[in-house]
Amino acid sequence: MFRLTIGNKNFSSWSLRPWLILKMIGEPFEEVIIDLRSPESRLSLSTLTPAGKVPVLQDKQLTIWDSLAICEYLAECFPGSHLWPSDPAARAIARSMAAEMHSSFSTLRGQMPMDVASSRESPASTPELAADIARIVHLWEEQRSHYHLAGPFLFGSFSIADAFFAPVAFRFKTYGVVLPEASQGWVDHMLSLPAMQEWAEASAEEIRAGA
Repeated sequence: MFRLTIGNKNFSSWSLRPWLILKMIGEPFEEVIIDLRSPESRLSLSTLTPAGKVPVLQDKQLTIWDSLAICEYLAECFPGSHLWPSDPAARAIARSMAAEMHSSFSTLRGQMPMDVASSRESPASTPELAADIARIVHLWEEQRSHYHLAGPFLFGSFSIADAFFAPVAFRFKTYGVVLPEASQGWVDHMLSLPAMQEWAEASAEEIRAGA
């Protein structure tokens, strides 16, 4: 059985991505949560990986410590789950989107940190923040215009691209970002998923418990 070590669900956006994939494909796994605000968290993580960050996936003797690498590994372990689109062109775009989300949008991350259990006022707009939001919306609108007949996800069926943008769905809800119809439809569908609701409920429980 896989062992997935993650951080606090209310704010650990990186942890959500592989967790959501495992839930969506119905693969059982052991979940270990490390309180990233605890002084002991870095020591606990250093015993898993020198990178000292979450998420971390362990599969027998193998340890994988990067969210995109974990998702790619799961796609290879479960080819029948079609975690990347089957069409080569769509697959290339989906990979590009996941990689862009993985490495970009630093202003969005900084000014709109994930806070699943809260409702916050949107921060004052800056050119950089507006550009990040506009780029994300463009990506979503473009894929939904192509694949809306194939299903409700970015490429019709659930893919790693959806998992990588899932934290943004929570962010846009928290900060009340107004979206075009297709993008709002994708956000609404993602937030309605049982796995996303489970994550949101656990986030709220963390807040109630003071985590």
